Amino acid sequence: MKREKAISTLQVDDEKVRVTRWDFSPGAETGWHTHGMDYVVVPLTEGTLSAELPDGSTVENQLTIGSSYARGAGVEHNIVNASNSPFSFIEVEFK
Repeated sequence: MKREKAISTLQVDDEKVRVTRWDFSPGAETGWHTHGMDYVVVPLTEGTLSAELPDGSTVENQLTIGSSYARGAGVEHNIVNASNSPFSFIEVEFK
């Protein structure tokens, strides 16, 4: 089954950071990607995101508004909105 792609909107891209807003309709995905930089995610809505991992496993993450988390460069995954409502977050990558 082909999923709808999440919408990414670049907000800032300077010598120090890249800030992107991600908006997901229910079931939408980022597509497989590997993070080249350390990053922080700031949820703008509440819901469940599924992280599909290279080994075939899936990790469900319950996210709440403003409860940020950080990850290091090298993370590979496909993120899917597993909620029944739209989901949005801000991603800040550190160059």
